Amino acid sequence: MGDNRNPFRLLTRRALIGGAVGVVASGVSPVVASGFSRTFGPPEGEPHVLDVAALAASPARIVPVDSTVDVRRVDVTRTWTGPLCRSSVTNRLNQPIRIKEIVLFEIETTMPPATRLYGEGFQMLTQTGGTLGAPVDYSQYTDAKHYKLLEPPDARTFYGLLTLAPPGEDVKALAFTSCRRFSGAFRVRGAGGTALQVVVDTEGLSIGPGETWPLEEFTFHTGASREAMLEDVAARLAANHPPLRVATPPAGWCSWYCFGPRVTAQQVLDNLDAIEQKIPGLTYVQIDDGYQPAMGDWLETGGAFGGNVQRVLAEIRRRGFQPAIWVAPFIAEETSHVFQGHRDWFVKDAGGSPLRSDRVTFGGWRRGPWYALDGTHPEVQQHFERLFRTMRTEWGCSYFKLDANFWGAIHGGRFHDRRATRVEAYRRGMQAILRGAGDSFVLGCNHPIWPSIGVVHGSRSSNDIKREWDRVSSTARQNLSRNWQNGRLWWNDPDAIVLTGDLPDDEFQFHATAIYASGGMVLSGDDLTAIPPARLAMLAKLVPPTGVAARFEDDALDVGVVTLPAARMLCFFNWSDRPKPFTVPLASPARLRDFWSDESLGRHDGSVTVKDVPAHGARLLVCQEP
Repeated sequence: MGDNRNPFRLLTRRALIGGAVGVVASGVSPVVASGFSRTFGPPEGEPHVLDVAALAASPARIVPVDSTVDVRRVDVTRTWTGPLCRSSVTNRLNQPIRIKEIVLFEIETTMPPATRLYGEGFQMLTQTGGTLGAPVDYSQYTDAKHYKLLEPPDARTFYGLLTLAPPGEDVKALAFTSCRRFSGAFRVRGAGGTALQVVVDTEGLSIGPGETWPLEEFTFHTGASREAMLEDVAARLAANHPPLRVATPPAGWCSWYCFGPRVTAQQVLDNLDAIEQKIPGLTYVQIDDGYQPAMGDWLETGGAFGGNVQRVLAEIRRRGFQPAIWVAPFIAEETSHVFQGHRDWFVKDAGGSPLRSDRVTFGGWRRGPWYALDGTHPEVQQHFERLFRTMRTEWGCSYFKLDANFWGAIHGGRFHDRRATRVEAYRRGMQAILRGAGDSFVLGCNHPIWPSIGVVHGSRSSNDIKREWDRVSSTARQNLSRNWQNGRLWWNDPDAIVLTGDLPDDEFQFHATAIYASGGMVLSGDDLTAIPPARLAMLAKLVPPTGVAARFEDDALDVGVVTLPAARMLCFFNWSDRPKPFTVPLASPARLRDFWSDESLGRHDGSVTVKDVPAHGARLLVCQEP
């Protein structure tokens, strides 16, 4: 990307759209810092410019579960190599100590409240944008309010990744580039968000005398190109957690957004007919939630399928398509057979009984309150292997949509392995699932984002779609903000494309353009027996997926470029309530046409202007050599 010899490359106001831009990062000598026990809060002294030198000079400290414990002989070692910091904690006391968390870095910064920010969440549905002075939740299902993850009352907490863009300055990217055992977080606090803490959550576990814990790798980058820095973050995450690779993102059909939990065998078979006749590129035919009699009893079949979901799966396979199925392996309802017969398999509360999820977090969106299977329990791991091996070898499923994965990393409970963290419990369960699933494609949904790196082929990157503008626009923003992950960590799943209903044509085109710009998976969520021909033609243009995500100059997400072998695709998004023009400079002459209508827009020199993109509308243009 960004080859200056390309005669039809596109120039942005600051740099080549999609081009590689060098990232400037200060290197420092290795630093060792010892833990200490001053009171919790921002460090004393003058504010600092946020850079590697300031982070390296800032103190690290231990936060014990028992605040009366002297932690002066519990040391945190931080070693920097350029922008990377590797750290560990060592207990030099002659007794064990329980550690709540480790503050790796803690500084006050000079960044103003108008600094643009983007922060990831612990689980999929949490993302934050806006500014330090006025953060904006991208979804109502936040870590703190919905999933009840604890955070200080005067702080905003982000997990895994935080980018900051002060006005007129380079962008700064802070990221944890591993997630093997602990979750890494960033806290912003103070008036306008001027105090920053980089934290490793050690979950109150006990570290023994003389014991050393490796912590998670951290990196800091600063530079003009946010895209280039995120590419570096993704490369380092992939180095620490090698991705599960499949050559291309899947395309298919999903029963949920047209039939919900009352889906029947006949509805699936009718849509299989439509797919076979009208759009055979939808390879995977996915039966979603509704086939099972109870949450947790996945190998049994509810009344909707006449007691034999396998017959439908076999018919999908017979027609030359791939059977796909929805499973929520980490949860079960109280009346399920798996819960009634194996209460010892579940995460426990303080009294040793199975932990009701609504006591510590969201209880579940259907048939709750749920209970969470314990991924550290050897019998649960065997159960997962058997379950997915049966579905793969006997049912013929080659694609698994795993939902409710967050509950596999539930907080507030006790695991069978008392030394395991939430991250380890989840990843051990996922590794057992992968052993059973064999060569199948595994999609993570409602999952803990960083703990899922390296254990899923696909990652849902947004909330559920709905046929309404607010949800179309919010899911588009969520998906496009995660474009940097697509094809590097996994294939992104922007959720189903829905092209039936009462939305205006402009909003449907916005939705379809956002799905295209995500570069990830394409699954239809419509009843294809009733889709209008014009909308079916739009769906057909998305198949097969390109696998290439759009690159955006900044987090406004209004102009993006998808670089393909034979063309560059220009994406223009009007998020506002009024028509809006767009002008993009061209590095050399180019011929343009509209992707959706195939209308020729002629030859353009110097720049391209799109007049009056409608409110809630989008345009997708093909840019090629003249």
